Amino acid sequence: MDTTTVFCASDEFCKEFKPHWEQHLLESPLKRRRRQRTPCLSEVMTIIVGFHLSGYRAFKHDYRNDVLRYQRGYFQGW
Repeated sequence: MDTTTVFCASDEFCKEFKPHWEQHLLESPLKRRRRQRTPCLSEVMTIIVGFHLSGYRAFKHDYRNDVLRYQRGYFQGW
């Protein structure tokens, strides 16, 4: 499966899921910053799905050998 296809599917899911998820979170008195350089939920889900489809046994090896070397350009927040 192509990285772009997985990202589009996870992004569509996150558009529907995230508002419902944020409604059910407990309110915190602390103000949280919205950092610009953090990956969005869709990007994280794409990396995790890619790991499960890759055949690697350890996430660390997949991340170092595949994501950082070949797929870093796909993700804006990295």
